[in-house]
This record gives sequence, C-alpha cells and structure tokens, in this order.
Amino acid sequence: MYSYVARQPILDSNLQVVAYELLFRNGEDNCFPGIDPDQATSNILTNNHLTLGLEEITGGKTSYLNFHTGTLVSNFPDFLDPKKVVIEILEDVTVNDDLLCAIKAIKEKGYTLALDDFDFDPKWEPFYPYIDIIKVDVLQFTIIEISRFINTILHLKVTLLAEKVESSKHFEQLKMLGFTLFQGYFFARPEMMKQKKITTTKHGVFELIALSSEINLDFDAMSYIFKGDPGLTYKLLRFINNPTFGHRQEITSLKHALIYIGDLELKKFIALLAISDLSDSKPSEIMRLSLVRAKFCEQISALKKDSENPPKAFLTGILSLIDGLLDHNLDTVLEMLPVHQEIKSALLNEKNHLFFYLALAKHMEQGYWKSSEKIAKALGLTTEDCFKAHQNALAWSDKMLHY
Repeated sequence: MYSYVARQPILDSNLQVVAYELLFRNGEDNCFPGIDPDQATSNILTNNHLTLGLEEITGGKTSYLNFHTGTLVSNFPDFLDPKKVVIEILEDVTVNDDLLCAIKAIKEKGYTLALDDFDFDPKWEPFYPYIDIIKVDVLQFTIIEISRFINTILHLKVTLLAEKVESSKHFEQLKMLGFTLFQGYFFARPEMMKQKKITTTKHGVFELIALSSEINLDFDAMSYIFKGDPGLTYKLLRFINNPTFGHRQEITSLKHALIYIGDLELKKFIALLAISDLSDSKPSEIMRLSLVRAKFCEQISALKKDSENPPKAFLTGILSLIDGLLDHNLDTVLEMLPVHQEIKSALLNEKNHLFFYLALAKHMEQGYWKSSEKIAKALGLTTEDCFKAHQNALAWSDKMLHY
C-alpha cells in the first residue's frame, strides 16, 4: 500500500506563493483506491511527515491539511507543528457537539483552523470563534452572491481564501471583496486581452533553445548570444554557483561556463534559463510548475530507458506552460520555437510517448491517482516509481528556485 500526495499552491494578493494545500483527497476519483478520508490522512502523515517531512513537499512553506470527522474527533495528530500547518475542516464532516469540542481543543493547542468549501450554512455558527480562515469555492456562486454572503460574516476576524479562481479578472474582483488568499490556475492561464509583440531579446532566448536541441553543441554560438544579454549571463553564473551543480568553480569566460556544466546538463540548463528569463514578469508558481514537469518527465524518460539526445522529455515538460509565459496561444508560440517535432506534437496534445509523460505529470500534480495509475500502467511503470519521481521533481524545483 502506498501513500500519495500532490500539492496545490496558495497565493497572496501579490501572487506570491505562501503555502501549499496537500491533496490526499479531493473527491472519489482523486483518492487512492480503497482508502477512506480518515485513512488517507493517516497514511499521508505517516508516510510523508514522519519520513521526509512535510517541509520536503512544500519547500518549507505552510501546509494546508484536510481532516475529516474521525481524525479530528478521535485521532488528531498533535505531533504536527502548529506554526507550520493549517487544519482544514472538510465540508462534509458530521457537525455535532463532539466535533465542536474537538475543534475547541485543537484551537487551544495553537493550531490555525480553516473551514473548507464554506457554504455559509448557519450550522457553522458555533464554530466561528475558533476559525481563522474561511475557504470559498468561488465557482459555486456568482460575484453578487459571494458579496452578499461576505456581508453576513463581516463581524468575524477571519481571512478569506478563494478557491478555484480561473482568471485574472475573477482574481481582481475577489480582491475587491476582501479575499487575501487564492487558489486556482489563473496564474498559469492569463486572460488574453491582446497580443504582445515578441521582442528581440525573446528571439535570442528561442535561439538558445534551438541550439540546445542540437546533438553537437555550438559553444561559440551560445557564447555570442549570452554576450548580448547581460541578464542571461548573470543568471548563468548564479546558477553555476547553485549547490545543485556541485562544487563552486571560478569561471574565466562564458565559454568556460558553458563547457563546465557538461553537454547533457547544459541542454536542459539552457531551457531552464530561457524559461526563467521569459517568466520574469509572471508569478513564480508558473516557473515552479514548469520545472516540476520538466524534471518529472526527464525521470520518466530515464525509467523508460529512452536513449534520445537531447533529452526531449525535459524540454517537453519545461515548455508545457510556454503559452502562459508569453500570453500567446500555443500554436503561435510553437511556430517560433525551433524544437523537435515530437515535442511540438506532445504540447499540442497529439498522442506520442512524450504526450503521455506530460499527461502523467499533469494528473499527478492534481492528485488524480486513479488516472495516474492507468497512464503509468500503460507505460509499463509502477505507481511507486512515478510517485518517487514526482517527489524528486518537487524537491529539485524548489532547490532550483532558491539559488
């Protein structure tokens, strides 16, 4: 029996990630088969917190954890650090005096409490004195309904968290209503207001991606592009001093820097730098998610013993959100990217082996365990290998973003 966990970012009003909700249950299709909500909670805490630690999954940020009736009333894991977790009370718990007493006791221990999928039902009123955060599924109500609901709880000293925010327009409306925390994919799917011109600098970035796709690297051509972009040069030197790449090295030239990394790593590294440059004006989570997908797809490719050079799987993952980075539709972006046709096909949802690697990454990041298992089985992989690859990808992306 395995325990699985996905994470969903929680952002503040400045689009900075401040916490992660750990998704060990999110509806029937997302639970590991045969495990009820209380057992799922127990397995996640046992197999993750007591081994690697929740901080390995969240990169040291606060963890939001879902709890059902049984765990709250009878078996609350008070070994959790109250400063590092938020206890989410699920919407379908059994509301009674036993639960109220348990919530009061948990609050007295210093934990932060949140009501999940809050529906403004009067049954929750006795719990209000112990609640710190109210989470609202904003797709269930209109903006006018949400505004009316909020007016009924203005007397409460609570933080409002909006779930399932799907667009930047929705995000701005909810901020005006008093929401200060947000979940959803609005950061990865920017609203298309107008086409943005691709600048010369971005063309240089695309040239680097093209050069990194060649079997034999042209270090002179790469050096020339870096020389024309001080920002990219600075990032290159900073990344080389990242502990992820081993011992520090005194670099004497751009060409030296490029050769120092090594051919295979450089091909991935150039793509990473390029995406980093393109995402400067975007929330950090879109960069993080690109890195997680890239590393995950790379590991799946290794498990499948793919021998292609360059590593197409890594490029497929890191380019999977490129349309969101550039605010262009995907077809337009791919016309400008001189990458291998197999990568383009996968990004356009044409079914090849890279498409299935990326599909597996997407399903695992959302916590869709049943469909993840089905894809893994079709690829001839075990769920344990896939889960380990996802955990490694999360840890690697967090290290890369804290250089």
